[in-house]
Amino acid sequence: MLRLALAQINTTVGDLDGNFAKIVQAIKKAQTLSVDLLVFPELAVTGYPPEDLLLKRHFIDDNLKILKRIVPHTRNITVMVGFVDRDKQGNIFNAAAVIYNKKLKGIYHKQELPNYGVFDEKRYFGQTTVKNIFQFNKALLGVSICEDIWKPQGPCLEQIKAGANILINLSSSPYHFQKEKLREKILKQWAKKYGVYVLYCNVVGGQDELVFDGGSLLVDPKGKCLAQAKQFEEDFVVVDIPKEFKRVKPKTNGYKKIVIAAQKSPDSRLPIKGIVAKTYEPAEEIYRALVLGTRDYITKNGFKKVVIGLSGGVDSAVVAAIAVEAIGKENVIGVTMPSRFTSSGTHTDAKGLARNLGIRLIEISLEDVFKAYLTSLEKEFSGTAFNVAEENLQARIRGNILMAFSNKFGWLVLTTGNKSEIAVGYCTLYGDMSGGFAVIKDVPKTKVYEIARFINKKARNVIPESILTRAPTAELRANQTDQDSLPPYDELDSILSDYVEEHKSFVQIGQKNKNTETIKRVIKMVDYSEYKRRQAPPGVKITTRAFGKDWRLPITNKYKEF
Repeated sequence: MLRLALAQINTTVGDLDGNFAKIVQAIKKAQTLSVDLLVFPELAVTGYPPEDLLLKRHFIDDNLKILKRIVPHTRNITVMVGFVDRDKQGNIFNAAAVIYNKKLKGIYHKQELPNYGVFDEKRYFGQTTVKNIFQFNKALLGVSICEDIWKPQGPCLEQIKAGANILINLSSSPYHFQKEKLREKILKQWAKKYGVYVLYCNVVGGQDELVFDGGSLLVDPKGKCLAQAKQFEEDFVVVDIPKEFKRVKPKTNGYKKIVIAAQKSPDSRLPIKGIVAKTYEPAEEIYRALVLGTRDYITKNGFKKVVIGLSGGVDSAVVAAIAVEAIGKENVIGVTMPSRFTSSGTHTDAKGLARNLGIRLIEISLEDVFKAYLTSLEKEFSGTAFNVAEENLQARIRGNILMAFSNKFGWLVLTTGNKSEIAVGYCTLYGDMSGGFAVIKDVPKTKVYEIARFINKKARNVIPESILTRAPTAELRANQTDQDSLPPYDELDSILSDYVEEHKSFVQIGQKNKNTETIKRVIKMVDYSEYKRRQAPPGVKITTRAFGKDWRLPITNKYKEF
């Protein structure tokens, strides 16, 4: 039998020594289990994505030094690990090293370089004509990296034609909702169509706006999942497969066969059967992605505590609950900042939420500061009606207070705006947008409610029910509700999904929603608010197209559909 292992580790971009330590620790664990072949994720040495660190020659040098330090730790085991390779001309490559028994046996260079969405790999990496296939006893291993296996006519097919009966893919595949199901479908298609094993190792963890959900897996030639790692957690998966493999008559297509080693015999190891981790229901899946992304952003950037403005609404309630799950209630501080327009209901709910979560709550009234602003501006504002200027003053006062706590005590401010609000500009620059990390930036308002209900199911109604049933409101003027300015959230989110995530035109959206005036109004608000979004903090990506790296529209833009 052949014993395979997947080291689903949480790397940090640029933490070369820390990533090295995780890699060596996993190698030692695999050696104690008599593993034949251990696979790590894409660019495990550097972390993914290293972005413009790749433009620093010394960074590439240091990454190559780490690879050399890994090699001596591979006694009697084959290890495949992602790193950045460089040729004599100075070109760099997204690469996989194949190491056996303290020797670097060969290297594979990624051939399909994604250059869409959050990816910019053609900005950095070269493509190569080097084609290696690796023999381990009777197994022929086709090694690929992430995007390579997503292309039906790409390098994986060429490797199968060259005789590969095990496809091994090192990946750093960013999460979006239900992407794990899409990956599994594609990998099973490869296995069943060509009668090969597919071994897929994905990274896990948060990196700025991106979350990597893991879910590494091994699929047999019949398309059955023999083992699957957990989502949103580090995991180490071991599984045995038989020594007998489908034999494919290799075609001459330029692939060089590199012999790694012959498996020891006789084999006295007791068989290990793989474990398939459970999957999550939709709301829990998104919740776990948000928790992981928030935890890693906080801890990897050296913060210990966070501060959140608690309004008594559902958005801040969900953010606070996620923060507590991510870093512990003792590290989360809530601040309630009532104004003359704050109702007793929302004020009570903010205090009730803090009590239920077990977090510290600070209360600071806005009234004195708001009066001081109004007095200072009284002469210039004389004769004008109370409008958005006075409304946004309150939001900016709150932002200043939260940032004061951040500066004084080193707490990271978590903002609470959702995707629906940010899309249409229903947010205040230097007010509720002020902060270091936007937890639910990519979560539509309707999904926020779904997550809130999941949290209550999980944690015994920690979010007061009145928060979930009260009409959403910013409470910046008397008797204000969100629906004074916006369409109902179910209708708004449907339009936004079509326009932002599906790239649909006004005409296409109108085929489903006949309320053309509402569609026009929403599209205008989205287009007009680009200048705000460009100044927003990063936040966790959970949809197919998030504001940030996914969304690169010009601020100065005269294109109009109607």
